[in-house]
Amino acid sequence: MFDITNEREWTPAEIVFSANDRCHQENLIAPLKGGVRALSSPTDTLASNWAYMVMTSLAWSLKAWWALMLPDTAGRWRDRHRDEKRQVLGWEFKTFVSAFVSLPCQVVKSGRRLVLRLLGGNPHLAIFFRLVDRLRR
Repeated sequence: MFDITNEREWTPAEIVFSANDRCHQENLIAPLKGGVRALSSPTDTLASNWAYMVMTSLAWSLKAWWALMLPDTAGRWRDRHRDEKRQVLGWEFKTFVSAFVSLPCQVVKSGRRLVLRLLGGNPHLAIFFRLVDRLRR
């Protein structure tokens, strides 16, 4: 293996460590390739391929925004909530979709209110409701 660089003052060890740090970017891009499938679009033109990639990248960003918006509470539950935030940030997109997006829901229109009733459950609903509560404020 060899590394090419234009940094003339760096030592060989610094060059290798810099290259290894950049390799982590491949791990960040991998979910876009496999989980969201942003780089394998089913469309036939360049413009539609671009639009598909932008939409899937935004969906991936939604997962990160969701996790970053989770409130860090003070007090007794602080450590648990911080761990849950890190956990959601580390999820693959399929896990995010099954935990928060594909929830079975009944929509009831009653008077002037719209009521959404969750019909199923999963172990991540406490995180879901914490964020919903934060968004209501």
